[in-house]
Amino acid sequence: MAEIFYVGVDVGTASVRAALVTREGLLKSTAQEPIGIWEPESDHYVQSSTEIWEKCCTVVKKVTHGVEKSQIRGIGFDATCSLVVLDQSFQPVPVSQSGDPQRNVVMWMDHRATEQADRITKNGHRVLSRVGGVMSPEMQPPKLLWLKENLNESCWNKASHFFDLPDFLSWKASGSLTRSLCTLVCKWTYCPPEGWDASFWTSIGLDDLLENNFSKIGSVTSPPGSPLGDGLTQEAAADLGLDPGTAVGASLIDAHAGGLGVIGADVKGFHLPCEGQPITARMALICGTSTCHMAISEQPLFVPGVWGPYLSAMVPGLWLNEGGQSVTGRLIDHMVKGHTAYTQLQEQVQQRSNIYSYLNNHLSSMANSCSAVDLLGSSLHVWPDFHGNRSPLADPTLKGMVVGLSLSQTLDDLALLYLATMQALALGTLHILEAMKEAGHEIRTLFLCGGLSKNNLFVQIHANATGLPVVLPDQTEAVLVGAAVLGACASRHYSSIQYQMTIGQTNTCKITKLEVFSDMSQHQHQHNNVFYEVSRWKCTETLSAVTVEIWICSFVQVEMEVHSVLLQSAL
Repeated sequence: MAEIFYVGVDVGTASVRAALVTREGLLKSTAQEPIGIWEPESDHYVQSSTEIWEKCCTVVKKVTHGVEKSQIRGIGFDATCSLVVLDQSFQPVPVSQSGDPQRNVVMWMDHRATEQADRITKNGHRVLSRVGGVMSPEMQPPKLLWLKENLNESCWNKASHFFDLPDFLSWKASGSLTRSLCTLVCKWTYCPPEGWDASFWTSIGLDDLLENNFSKIGSVTSPPGSPLGDGLTQEAAADLGLDPGTAVGASLIDAHAGGLGVIGADVKGFHLPCEGQPITARMALICGTSTCHMAISEQPLFVPGVWGPYLSAMVPGLWLNEGGQSVTGRLIDHMVKGHTAYTQLQEQVQQRSNIYSYLNNHLSSMANSCSAVDLLGSSLHVWPDFHGNRSPLADPTLKGMVVGLSLSQTLDDLALLYLATMQALALGTLHILEAMKEAGHEIRTLFLCGGLSKNNLFVQIHANATGLPVVLPDQTEAVLVGAAVLGACASRHYSSIQYQMTIGQTNTCKITKLEVFSDMSQHQHQHNNVFYEVSRWKCTETLSAVTVEIWICSFVQVEMEVHSVLLQSAL
């Protein structure tokens, strides 16, 4: 009997990947293609759904080359939670002032709608209880409101279909307009079994979305992995190089596919705290450009500043809470590549290894032993919210902070900044973990996947910071495996896939930087409030010579206060 395969397609922030996966959950082949990102304005990030689909077709053809089409029984898609806009004829609609219709995707990390998100939060509607009490600019309602208020003629009035990117891909493949519960529940405020809350959309000024039973944003839903339509359409099959009718599973957001790929793993025999415990004792971290922290529970748990609880958004019948950090891998790249010594780093690395393996080894040599690497960062501290805080503070206005810099700009300094950044990200995970535990989650083990999980030092620092064992998948592309699971479910040829797992090193040593880390966000809020009061006073007072002198003195006083607080943190 010929071997059976499933295809998983993962659309990340900057690339499209595909994998051919066996019935046992093993990777047979993988392929990757880059996709473009445009930044027409600050905090505006857009992509092209046409290009994304074309790259999906390219990678699927690559991984299935040499395999009989009849052996491919199902295909599943996951993608970032970006917003795709199409017109009545399913053609792209522009989402920026340039008017280019091919740039029709508002990316997940686009923060143009921060002001709209703040207004929705202040509106205080009951749906906010399922998103941690705060509406994020990374969710779809504020982005839709921004498009209506700022691109009414060129976009809003022409738009007939708003898709989450994962649903766009499953529609493109199957022709079905059915939306995944994962996308609608997590990013659109949909709540099963009741469905859409019409009063919410009316209260924020988007009552036109109620027309035709919410047809523009989704009238029909299904759980992830449900078979869609009659499988691949003739057109999609030709594009992908597969047979028409090949099963297509309802999609997942990329992070949720990673969670699906690791959180249910069989860990018997590894003597972990979660062995013999329900999967609710586990947290999945999907670490890439950003990081998502997935925890599930049998009963709904409301965690301030953390998205959810969402019913059946990742695991059927269980509630999901989703914490996150808006930039992790991207922040590490930003800190390393923006440093003066980056050119020297490139010269040292050349073709011998990647830059992060080199930095990890360099830090070990600086410390003389791997166990002492953490201590190298004792006088350099980073607050990692360079793109706002997603969880648990839920404050998109927060900025990054670095305390402890000197005039030195050597390769050693670059390595220390890299270390301090990873320590800050791990402490951010601890911050989220503690918020979830306080709300009732009993998490005993971390399961990591995604690009950053391949960085051994990143993994070790997370174990150190949280004091929890860290589990890594033997199949390193857990997100792709999770996407393939969707196609396998839709094919109805199997009931479950088991995964072989390996265990990462663990360490229960706590990082003593935690107290400084906790203080940094509080100080930033204090400083911002003081500067706001001073600037507001300046704008409302008549600027006589005396007033100017008083204002300057106040400003100097604030600067001295800031310096004093930062000095205290550094010490």
